Amino acid sequence: MPDHTSSKSQRPPHPELVLASASAYRQQLLARLGVAFVVDPADIDEQRQPGEGAVDLAQRLAEEKSAVVQRRHPQAIVIGSDQVAECNGAILGKPGTLAAARQQLTQSSGQCLAFYTAVCVRQGDTVLSSLDATLVHMRSLSADEIDRYLALEAPLDCAGAIKSEGAGITLMAAMETSDPTALIGLPLISLAEQLRRCGLTLP
Repeated sequence: MPDHTSSKSQRPPHPELVLASASAYRQQLLARLGVAFVVDPADIDEQRQPGEGAVDLAQRLAEEKSAVVQRRHPQAIVIGSDQVAECNGAILGKPGTLAAARQQLTQSSGQCLAFYTAVCVRQGDTVLSSLDATLVHMRSLSADEIDRYLALEAPLDCAGAIKSEGAGITLMAAMETSDPTALIGLPLISLAEQLRRCGLTLP
């Protein structure tokens, strides 16, 4: 007689863990924890509201992403996350084009950038939020260095045009962080604690 219990346990009616993001970087980071998850992007309007600062923007978007996806997966643990970069009070988004990336890196040359990475985990009525602040001290960059980096990396989907897990690390003079995964897009140290509080067993 076939064992239907095993097949059912492998295909629960609701996913246990849902990542509310289409980001390949966040998917790769979450996979490090060794837990099964599914991806269901929130697809919300990420426009900044009038007068909204970088911290508030990152936190609001993480919360909205998790809330939208939780409505589609009410029995799941849902992870929403967002990152906002700031340079001298100016918010740096994903450049999208090489011209915008070049402008962002020129603006960042020799400056200190703050990367705010927010995470919101929802399970039923439980809402757990955290925020990581990573400071990146940029080297003074020549136009040739910027062009060579962009030709090599083309980081058009990275806030501030800095792909720290790639050649973007060569643009930095120093980094101040409590979690190196935060700069890539998902602070795994705080996320792991949130998931444990939701009952997941992690190594």
